[in-house]
Order: sequence, then structure tokens, then C-alpha cells
Amino acid sequence: MGHSYSPMIYELLGLPGYALFPMEEAALPAFLKSGDLGGLNVTIPYKKTLLPYCDTLSAEAERLGNVNTLLFGPDGKIHGHNTDYAGFVYMMDRAGLCVKGRKVLILGSGGAAQTARLACLDAEAREVVIISRSGENHYGNLHRHRDAQLIINATPVGMSPNEDAAPLSLQGFYALEGVADLIYNPLRTRLMLEAETLGLPVVGGLAMLAEQGRQAARLYLNRDIPPEETLRVGYTLQHQMENIALVGMPGSGKTSVGRELARRTGRSFVDMDELITEKTGRNAARWILEEGEPAFRDKESELLQETLRGRGLVVATGGGGVLRKINRQALRQTSRVYWLERPIELLPTEGRPLSVNLEALYTARRPYYTKAAHHVIDARGSIEEVADAIAAEFEATIRAQWAR
Repeated sequence: MGHSYSPMIYELLGLPGYALFPMEEAALPAFLKSGDLGGLNVTIPYKKTLLPYCDTLSAEAERLGNVNTLLFGPDGKIHGHNTDYAGFVYMMDRAGLCVKGRKVLILGSGGAAQTARLACLDAEAREVVIISRSGENHYGNLHRHRDAQLIINATPVGMSPNEDAAPLSLQGFYALEGVADLIYNPLRTRLMLEAETLGLPVVGGLAMLAEQGRQAARLYLNRDIPPEETLRVGYTLQHQMENIALVGMPGSGKTSVGRELARRTGRSFVDMDELITEKTGRNAARWILEEGEPAFRDKESELLQETLRGRGLVVATGGGGVLRKINRQALRQTSRVYWLERPIELLPTEGRPLSVNLEALYTARRPYYTKAAHHVIDARGSIEEVADAIAAEFEATIRAQWAR
């Protein structure tokens, strides 16, 4: 809850002063009767727990059997609502994932899965199958459902800090048309990345989070809030959550450009080579000379994945930071990744033990830079020019994602 985006969402929607109240279940009755509340959002695991405390329920809350938004009337009555349903429908529509007539596989059996199930049935799905760890349909008999056309992850598997996990592999789902993941941290889960590599339409939970927030704010303020506000909230959240990561050959300017980019955008800057030196007392060259490259890469991976759990950073990776698949995955999950491409003849070699034969090094690493990067930047210009190009591309990309 310490990393909740709710205060930011509701401030954007005209509700400043939003406060978080983490508490144990035993404290709930007294808290609800305190008389100090006008409205309340409810998170897991209390969405079903608070149902009996509600004097009235909205149609969605009653059908779903859980609440995520409470309104407190002047007469002391509690009115329960569920805005997750509207958020889920918005997310699917926004991604263009058509449910009607499709076989839908929903991973999970909790409240989020039940919300997705009801929304898919309402949208006239041909078949909706709930996959849980036990029961009739589970992960051990997925072969029964290889004809699924949509897969929806409604589990926390793959959520930060366990970004390397995925609830299943998409291999073998021969009829698959799209994937939705209700997780929004990281922005792109491992499941989503796999869907992207298969060329499938994919959507994460950030759109659902933004829309359910607009719906809740509408209830709190008792007035309409234009749908365009969901786009503004989504844009702002992604802009603040997504990191900017720089990859490229040693000496391509990642550190200098990263510092300038951080300065002009107001973001914190992390240089991975400097961080390794700070944390271990040894720079990359010394690590490699004393313990060999594999030991250095182990430490680099550990610190890179830890760093990328931060939000809104500019991160300059080491020249070989993209060599390991787990690093490339972590970069693409949390960041917009830019490859600073600079001619070999302009790259320095002094103090760089792996840069003795630059041409061979470039040839070996080029495929990994290609796999890691979302965009290639010509790094032959000045530091300011390169930083300008990255900042402009980053801004244009996020605006385009939230322009409709």
C-alpha cells in the first residue's frame, strides 16, 4: 500500500487529501463507524469482507459479491459499489480485444477473476473458463483449453517484485487473439512481453486502474467526470512510472546523456557502472580482471533488476548490461529503452578491458542491443541534441498511447 497510486489519481480527479489506511481486519468495524468518512476505497483482501457492512449495494457490487468503493451517507448508512467492472470493460475496449463469441481463459479465482468473468459473460463470450490452482480446470490440464482465443491474467503472478514470474507460457495456444493482464506494476509483465513477441494485441492493468478511479471519483463527488479524464490520469501515471533506460556500447555516451536527460526532466539518474562501484567498492574493470566476467555479470544483473523496480528514473546501463535475457526482460518491463548508436571509430577504449577489439565486440553485442531497445538514437550529435531526441520520442510515445 505504501506504493499506492490512489492519492495521485484522486488528486488529478479533483480529490486532494486522499489518505491511506492500512489496517487489520479486527479494526474495520470501529473504523467504519467512526463517522469521519465520506468515501472509502477497499483493496484486497477486504472486498468481500466489507460486503455485510453495506446497507445498500449497487447492481455491479451485488452481482459480483464484492465492493471496492464505499459511500457514507449523512444518516450513517454505507453504500457499496464496485468500479472494477467498469475499469475492466474499459481496458478491454481500449485494447480492441473483442470478447463476443470468443473462448476466454481467465487465470485466477479471486475477486478480480470474478469481475473479469462476469464482464466477459455480459459481453457474450462463447465460453469463459476459470483456471485456478485446484478445481476442475487448473494449470495441470491446460491442454484442454489450447483453443482459447483470449487469455486474461487476474492473478498477482508477475507483479513486482516478482517480475520474472509468469502464470503460464503462451506456447501451444494456437487460436490466441490477444492477452490482457490486470497487473500494472511492472507496466509490462513477462506474460505481456511474450504476447508481444508473438505479435498479439496486449494490454496491461494501468487503463483499468485509471478508469476505475474516474468512476469512484464520480461517486465521491456526485457529479459527472468526462471520460477524457481517464486518458489524462493514464498518461500521467505512465509518465511518472516508466523509466528511461539507455543501452549501447561502452563509450557511446550513456552516462553523459543520461545525466543531461535527468537534469532536464527532473528525474533521478542511476549509472549502473557507478552504482556497482558504490555498492561493492570495485569498478567494472577491476571486477572483470580480478574475478572474471561471469562474476561481474551476476552482480550487474542483481543490481540492475533491483534498480529497475524504481519509478521515473533515467538509467544508464553498462555496455554489456543487455547480454542476459533476464536483464533485457527487466528493462523492457519497466522502461522505454533507447539504444545509443555511435560509430565504432568514435568509441574510446582506455580503461575498458573488454573493448580491445571493438569491431568484434560490437558484432557480438549488436543483436542484444536490437532485442533490448524500443528505439535507436543516433548518438553522434552533442549531449544536448541526443538528450533532446530521447526526451521528444519518450513524450510523443506516451502521448500517443493515451491520445484516444
